[in-house]
Amino acid sequence: MPVEGGDIPAYHAMPENGGPFPTVVVVQEIFGVHEHIKDVCRRLAKQGYLAVAPELYARQGDPSKYTDIPKLMSEIVSKVSDAQVMGDLDAAAAWAAKNGGAAGKLGITGFCWGGRIVWMYAAHNPQLTAGVAWYGPVARAYHAGDKTPLDVVAQIKAPILGLYGGADSGIPNDTVEKMRDALKAAGNTKCEFVIYPDTPHAFHADYRPSYRKQAAEDGWKRLLAWFKQHGLA
Repeated sequence: MPVEGGDIPAYHAMPENGGPFPTVVVVQEIFGVHEHIKDVCRRLAKQGYLAVAPELYARQGDPSKYTDIPKLMSEIVSKVSDAQVMGDLDAAAAWAAKNGGAAGKLGITGFCWGGRIVWMYAAHNPQLTAGVAWYGPVARAYHAGDKTPLDVVAQIKAPILGLYGGADSGIPNDTVEKMRDALKAAGNTKCEFVIYPDTPHAFHADYRPSYRKQAAEDGWKRLLAWFKQHGLA
């Protein structure tokens, strides 16, 4: 996929026939575009979307080579700036528009690190139709000098659905409540939150022990309904 300064790999899935299709950019966890993220793309394609997941760490390294999470965070994740990511997501949207995507129908969803990026991209791109953030930190930045979602609340205009675990040890519930309150204070009535009680981080990741079937399936139904409700489908 062409981006500023060259090309990066991306995975995409789309219906076999028809189009143009509404686009959903799928944003990876810290582990990169692995099989779970590719599966999310295919699931969205089966629902009529063109789904594309760019390799957002491609310049910094290959996260699949790491087994030690602190090392992955320090050697790759911390070196990936929001400015780089926003540019790559814009490039993904532009690529989709030229390869079967429907003009004016752009959605985004992401998980953990990617869930935070959903909020940041909503502040960055005023043309975004809708988004769904899965357990994305709202009071944290990963790259030195970058802002947090709480810092950019005033710029968020698109309807974003936030899906969170009530027992997520890495995302305190009070920060999610602060995000909800800050959006309301900014006059944003389009964003909503669902907090699943007694549910850990990464509850949608069906390849990890954190997977919680009921919450994951409910969240997926809400995602599809959210996109439909806000005119993406």
